[in-house]
Amino acid sequence: MIEPLLDVRNLTKHFPLGRGFFKKAIGLARAVNGVSFHIRAGETLGLVGESGCGKTTTGRVILRLIERTDGEMTFRLDGREVDLAALEGEELRRFRRHMQLIFQDPFSSLNPRMTCMDIIGEPLHAQGYSGKEIRDRVREVTEEVRLNFDYLVRYPHAFSGGQRQRIGIARALALRPKLVICDEPVSALDVSVQAQILNLLMDLQEKHNLAYLFIAHDLSVVKHISHRVAVMYAGRIVEMAPTRTLFERSLHPYTKALMEAVPEPVPCATRKRQLLAGEVADPSNLPTGCAFHARCGYCVGRCRVEVPELRELAPGHRVACHRAEEFLPSAEAPLAVNEN
Repeated sequence: MIEPLLDVRNLTKHFPLGRGFFKKAIGLARAVNGVSFHIRAGETLGLVGESGCGKTTTGRVILRLIERTDGEMTFRLDGREVDLAALEGEELRRFRRHMQLIFQDPFSSLNPRMTCMDIIGEPLHAQGYSGKEIRDRVREVTEEVRLNFDYLVRYPHAFSGGQRQRIGIARALALRPKLVICDEPVSALDVSVQAQILNLLMDLQEKHNLAYLFIAHDLSVVKHISHRVAVMYAGRIVEMAPTRTLFERSLHPYTKALMEAVPEPVPCATRKRQLLAGEVADPSNLPTGCAFHARCGYCVGRCRVEVPELRELAPGHRVACHRAEEFLPSAEAPLAVNEN
C-alpha cells in the first residue's frame, strides 16, 4: 500500500468569540471539528460543502497559516514523517517550499505594484535563490502554465482573469512543491476558462506527481478533477468516497441533497428534488447529536442526541450517519421519512 503524503488526524480549529471593548470570551466558533483524511502523491482529494462548513479553514491550518487547536498533521518527506504542527521558525520557513496554495481570486491575490516576473519569483527569493536561478526557474514554470515569458514584465492589470490565475499557479509551482492546496481556484472564472485551468492542473499533476487538496463548492468541477471526495458539514466530514462511488451511490442525506442541487444539462428535463429546509448549523452554537439533524428528512430520535461516527460501510466509502446502511443498494426495506 502506498504511504500517504499528507495524513491529517482529528484536526480541530476553534476560534474564540469575544464581546465588548476588552473582547471578553463568551464562546467558541467550532470551524473544524475532528477532521481526518489522507492524500497520496499524485492524488486529488476534493473537499466540498456549503459556505462556512470549514473547507478553507482546514486548508489554511494544514499550511500553518493559522494554528490548529488540536489534532495531528504528518507529511512524508524523503521516507520520514514530519510533524507539521511541531515546525517552528526557520525550519517551518524552509519546509513551506513543499506545500503551496492557489488562491480563489486571481484579481486580489496578485500584488498590483509588482510585475508578474517578480510575483512568480518572490517565493524563490524568500527561499534564498540567486538572481539567475530565479530567472531560469520563472522561465521554466511560465512555459509549463502556457504563458509567454516576455509578457512577465507587465503588471497584473494587463492580463485577463484566466491569465492571472495561470500566474498564480506558476507562483505556487515555482518551488516544486509536493502538495498544492487549491482554494476554489476556478470559481471566479468564466466556464470556458474554468475548463482550461482544470485541464492545466491535471496536466501539471501528471507531469510532477503533485498531490492536490481541491476545495470547491461546484460538484461538477470536483467530479472532473478529483480521485476521491470528502463532504464537509458544520466542521465535520460526513462522507468520503472515491469520486465515481460518491456520485453514483452517495449515502449521507446531506450529500444526496447537494447532488440534487446540481442543475441538469438538459433544459427541458424535470425531476423531483428534495430541497433542504432550515439554516446551516451555527458553528458557535452547534446542535446536539448530528449537526445536520434539524434539516434532515430522515432524522430519528438517536440523531438528536448522539454524534454519528465516520464509519466505513464499503471499501474506501466512509459515512457519518446513523441510518447510512438503509441507503445501501442491498437494503430492501423503504426508509422512514420524517415529514415534520
